[in-house]
Amino acid sequence: MVGLTQQLGSFVTNLRLQDIPADALLTAKTGFTDCFAVMIAGQQDGVSDLVDRVMASADHSEQASVIPTGAKRNVEDAALINGVSAHVLDYDDVTLDGHPSAVLVPAILAQAEASGRSGADMLVAYVAGYEVWGELLAREPAPLHQKGWHPTALRGTIAAAAACARLRGLDVERTTAAMAISASMAGGLVANFGTLTKCFQVGRAAQSGVIAARLAHAGLTASPDALEHPSGFLAATSPRGEADLKRAFDLARKVWHLSRQGLNIKRYPICYATHRAIDAAVDLANGNGLTSSNIERIRVSTGEMQMVMLRNERPRTGLEAKFSMPFAMASAIVARKVGLAQLTDEFVLRPDIQSLFPKVSYDLTKDALDGSAFAPEESVEIVTTSGRILSSEKIKFAKGSHQRPLTQDELREKFDDCLGEAFDSAAKIHAFDKLSNLERLNSAADLFALL
Repeated sequence: MVGLTQQLGSFVTNLRLQDIPADALLTAKTGFTDCFAVMIAGQQDGVSDLVDRVMASADHSEQASVIPTGAKRNVEDAALINGVSAHVLDYDDVTLDGHPSAVLVPAILAQAEASGRSGADMLVAYVAGYEVWGELLAREPAPLHQKGWHPTALRGTIAAAAACARLRGLDVERTTAAMAISASMAGGLVANFGTLTKCFQVGRAAQSGVIAARLAHAGLTASPDALEHPSGFLAATSPRGEADLKRAFDLARKVWHLSRQGLNIKRYPICYATHRAIDAAVDLANGNGLTSSNIERIRVSTGEMQMVMLRNERPRTGLEAKFSMPFAMASAIVARKVGLAQLTDEFVLRPDIQSLFPKVSYDLTKDALDGSAFAPEESVEIVTTSGRILSSEKIKFAKGSHQRPLTQDELREKFDDCLGEAFDSAAKIHAFDKLSNLERLNSAADLFALL
């Protein structure tokens, strides 16, 4: 009997642009546009330059561009470098218990440029990869974080392999092999959150997807049931051994994950586990004139699994602060926002920021939203030095989420901010419009001409 790995291989191979719901295509273009901008902002951090110096090369006939410089590297190394840039700021979109675009877009851009594919081809590849990711998630009832796995690095590797197999035009057998090969390449640990290795794990997922598709194209074999086998990917990574290994992928009854779960576009360049609490704290601070000196304590109602990710209670650097609820609360109150300007070592070490860290405590729940590691809702309570008790509303969805999406103007504002002063307003408008109409683009190389 044909199992999940082969069924997904068939789906990826046969997917056509006209099969994809209009809302799913629109969301895919939003993901591409946002991730493209975040990669440019992330490249300025310097980590991708480090990875480039140590690991990358340009000695292979298949080459692709590093964003935004256009420097040529081997296609898999371009995916790695751009993947690191996409995730280093933690400003990339989030859903499916991970960060889909930060893996898919770098892999797709590199493979599409090398293979001479169009914007429409890239959109189909994105949707194929996203849907494979969604199917893997749907078969696991427990968050992979519970076992210490980094879900983006694991599921993203297989999704990227599917997308790259599609761009290479592989048949069902070799597309199946690409995903099976990538299943043996997937890996990443929650323990490395708050360090530069986290973004490296995401870049490696993109790179591994490219490599797996290339190896499958060349004829490397792999088990056609590598995902659903009792000793396969789903079983091996399942935190409690409860993965559904038997349910068939029924295309006739398919629910499109991209339509149902969409993308949550980040307003803050910090772990998404903090975003609802930031929204609540900013509203309380703005509405009540709060400062660091008039706060007695802060209590955050949030989820147990979120606090596993938010491991830094007393951050000393901007990188550590990205995984710190106390910092999120302190920045929300002192700066009334959490932006790129606040994620610096200097800001984190300010006395008024550091003074609030010990005042943050938690009410934790084991409950989680369906298909997520996050609590069903969050709220913030602040007690002032005068004894006032200020309570936020309970927030289910963060601003920028699939349920509370950003407007086109808000998306463009983030896009322009990420591109920064290196690009004039005309270049920003041109790039945003091209990405927003990706299906009309003749080739992936045309995107790099924009820069």
